[in-house]
Amino acid sequence: MRKIAFFIITLICAANTYAQAEPANYTIAVDKFKTFYNAGQPDSVFNMFSDDMKLALPLDQFKTTTTQLKLQLGYLNKTEFVKYNAPLGIYRATFQNAIFLLNIALNNDNQFTGLKLTLDEKAAPKVVADPSVIETPISVKTLAGTVSGTLTMPDNAQGKIPVVIIIPGFGPLNRDGNGGDFNTNMYKLLAYNLGKNGIASIRYDKRMIGLIQGSQKEKDLRFEDNVDDVVALIDLLNSDDRFSKIILAGHSEGSLVGMLASHDEPIKGFISLEGEAVPGEKVLTEEFKNQAGFMSEGIKNVLDSLKRGKINYNVEPQLYSIARPSMQSYIMSWCRYDPGVEIHKLKMPVLLIQGTNDLQVGVDNGLKLKASAKSSAIYLIIRGMNYVLKDAPADKAPNLATYKQPDLPLNTEMAGDIIDFIQKLK
Repeated sequence: MRKIAFFIITLICAANTYAQAEPANYTIAVDKFKTFYNAGQPDSVFNMFSDDMKLALPLDQFKTTTTQLKLQLGYLNKTEFVKYNAPLGIYRATFQNAIFLLNIALNNDNQFTGLKLTLDEKAAPKVVADPSVIETPISVKTLAGTVSGTLTMPDNAQGKIPVVIIIPGFGPLNRDGNGGDFNTNMYKLLAYNLGKNGIASIRYDKRMIGLIQGSQKEKDLRFEDNVDDVVALIDLLNSDDRFSKIILAGHSEGSLVGMLASHDEPIKGFISLEGEAVPGEKVLTEEFKNQAGFMSEGIKNVLDSLKRGKINYNVEPQLYSIARPSMQSYIMSWCRYDPGVEIHKLKMPVLLIQGTNDLQVGVDNGLKLKASAKSSAIYLIIRGMNYVLKDAPADKAPNLATYKQPDLPLNTEMAGDIIDFIQKLK
């Protein structure tokens, strides 16, 4: 695998040739970094920067970088000293989800002049996430960068087996289904369920979330980029003789992505999990209709501007997480597509799954998709399942609490229905 992109712009001068003992001030600096990182306090890390570092990497940019890093790698469990060649100290950093080398440099005032992560080449390339599955990192290049993900295989796979591409939903989600307000592991848990039943899968990071990123800026993102990433993964799998058939499973927004990616591709089955049945404009309007008046009016103003092909720069601060100016071109491209129209084009077997306790995508979406799809499409309503594919009460507060419970298992009925659908595909 390639080296990870810079965590922080490095300003490290040339190191001495001979390795030295670990300086006490480096031990203190690394311990502080670990404490602040795990506590979600990037401001405190930033305060340890030299003046040059602060100029090179402003606080707002650093916060974004560290947030994405933590979503991807999880907590920093421990650091181990490797070597010191003044002024560069190297530590093996064991995160929840991976092991990297943490490279730091300090000036005479014990301020950071350099800080970056690189892959630990001695770390095993394969990780046994569960006794019944084996996980391997995968990557595929696109015009905009590199799609980074995980291939999960049954440990006892014999002959050709089916493989599922798990397509993430709306928001800044990584390959496991975590990011933003989500800490669910829903895609990781789905991959494990499939692997235990003889089915391989790929799950991947959305653009600008993963470890390996291209140079594309948020303002240049388009909905079609999501489709391109899935098509690149399809091409990768189609040339791999370990797999008998490719199935797409799209969650939420990923359902529409999967529909578009299926056109003219060798897909043997399509699965929609909590997929919306209406264009993006109606999704956003519905989401904000019961919000405070300035919120619903604010999203309406943004959408009205986009209909005229113009970016709206006067956005309510409370809407920035969804409709900030740099995301509006993406929203505009998303709104061009109607899931009802796209699902009707699918010729392969289709499985539609909706949970009764989904607070974001109601069961009426499944009914509309079923009505628009070919008559052979299967529609299943899962009692008690919510948006993150887990059992949850209908009441809002405890339902949303499951979004922060990564160890909570997936709804067993839903997982069983997916496996049954795939095993019956020809």
